[in-house]
Amino acid sequence: MQRRQLLIGATAVLVGASVRAQDQKSSRQTEVKAKAMEALQDFYKSDPKLQDMVAKAPGYAVFTTFGLSFGLGGAGGKGIAHDNKTSQDTYMSIAQASAGVQLGASGTRYLFVFETPKALTDFVDKGWDASAGAAAGAGTGGSSANVKAGAGNFTGGRMYALTKSGLQAGAAVSGLKAWKDKDLN
Repeated sequence: MQRRQLLIGATAVLVGASVRAQDQKSSRQTEVKAKAMEALQDFYKSDPKLQDMVAKAPGYAVFTTFGLSFGLGGAGGKGIAHDNKTSQDTYMSIAQASAGVQLGASGTRYLFVFETPKALTDFVDKGWDASAGAAAGAGTGGSSANVKAGAGNFTGGRMYALTKSGLQAGAAVSGLKAWKDKDLN
């Protein structure tokens, strides 16, 4: 009888831990999606033509990041890749590393608009890597922030960047990488 009660108790503890983990995952997904949708609205406010472009595309990915730089820099964040046909969201991570004459801290949003379903699928399944892109600029973000076609075109789509907060000044060589977030999918 004691073995049975011990087994039932252990099972209850495991089930409870699993439910808590699932609740935490769901909460984190909600947070990431809310920030991504807020970033998407910021892009639309900065350039209203993007709304029509995103709506007509097979899909898009949107990320929010925060980074610091002092000679060497780094930024990281989360976002979603959205398939417009299936309405499916895939949770993604993004990171940037840079080196150069730079100083600052900023919150940046990235928007990828895909021209083909294959480009979206490849982005989600294989990730995305843009290395050694040169960037230069200075700005304070805020309500006067402008959408810039950052890296511009990539195979299968366009990428846009929007610095929303902070100050970033200087010139740097950087790399940007996106991948599927295994903890949130």
